[in-house]
Amino acid sequence: MRKILCSMALLASLNAFADAPWLVEARKVAGSVPPQLLQVLSEEIAKGGPESAIGVCREKAPQMARTASAQTGWAIRRVSLRQRNPKAVPDAWEQAALEDFDRRAAAGESPATLEKWEVVAQADRKEYRYMRALPVQQVCLACHGATDTLKPEVMTQLRTLYPGDRGVGYSIGQIRGAMTIRKAM
Repeated sequence: MRKILCSMALLASLNAFADAPWLVEARKVAGSVPPQLLQVLSEEIAKGGPESAIGVCREKAPQMARTASAQTGWAIRRVSLRQRNPKAVPDAWEQAALEDFDRRAAAGESPATLEKWEVVAQADRKEYRYMRALPVQQVCLACHGATDTLKPEVMTQLRTLYPGDRGVGYSIGQIRGAMTIRKAM
């Protein structure tokens, strides 16, 4: 009976944590940038093709993250286990979360629902950490799909802008990376 009560108390505390105001805010913030970026990329692809969108993604995505960070007070960025941009290398917490996302997706969980959150102690301070997986969508395949399906102009642009590119070879639904946000308590 004691084990059951302890389990119930733990579950209740986890549910309370899941409804914490900071987590609700983090979900909103992390969910705000990807739709904006997809819209900008879709418009650019329609105007100049996917090869044109690569430069826009390179410039606009970090700019959108900086703007959202300034507006919300959360530090926002994208990370990936197979990064295209050398600035998208995950830290240890993000790496563990991304690896967990891959395991969970391989076990059948929907990549669109994968998230991780916790309060993390960093030396002399604590911070809120939140990540949401970014699954590959159809529009992503023009620049992140299998290399044998990418247009030559796309491959040329990728080699020019990202000589160490590891962000290709994906298919629909795979986890391309994640939105990661943090805020000091």
